[in-house]
Amino acid sequence: MLLAQDVRLTYADGGSAVHAVDGVTLEVREGEFVGILGPSGSGKSSLLYLLAGLKPPTGGAVLFRERPLSSLGARETAALRRKEFGFIFQNHFLINYLTGEENVRTGGEGEFGGLLEELHVTHCRDKFPWQMSAGEKQRIAIARAVAHRPSVLFADEPTASLDRPNAEVVIECLRRVARGGTLFVVTHDESILRGATRVLRMEAGRLAR
Repeated sequence: MLLAQDVRLTYADGGSAVHAVDGVTLEVREGEFVGILGPSGSGKSSLLYLLAGLKPPTGGAVLFRERPLSSLGARETAALRRKEFGFIFQNHFLINYLTGEENVRTGGEGEFGGLLEELHVTHCRDKFPWQMSAGEKQRIAIARAVAHRPSVLFADEPTASLDRPNAEVVIECLRRVARGGTLFVVTHDESILRGATRVLRMEAGRLAR
């Protein structure tokens, strides 16, 4: 379903070339739960952004259902992200002048009421982001990302701002929503990858053998 062919992401830093992703080939089938581990700077988040089409590769190609992401126009790319993909970032990126419920609704109509209850943030329905804790904002952002039941969910350190009980709640929610779909989770915490079909390890921009 999702195929990376020798993908690379290289950028300049002070006159030097940094190979954030250095020739990764990867095929992921529908319904897989893929964990991506690695130390800071290993390229795991960069790989996630390439797979999600959020960054164009400087080499190689990423294909979704046999079609290169690079071949999509702006309208097709927007439609793909709106209908097929869901994104959870380390930063919540909530809209400050919208309430919790309104922020969730920007991700599309869906099961937002049940998600707020499952993620223990029903009390944030009418709150604005500036009235929420860091963990509450992250869980509202997660509800927004999964409300439309995406075919592929990309999560970059989704539990970084959460305590252990709430982290477990979030991961169980992601597993449930991803059933029948595909889930990618970048994390430093291997314990949240219970049930993953594959765990990949990044080292210096490459998949460790």
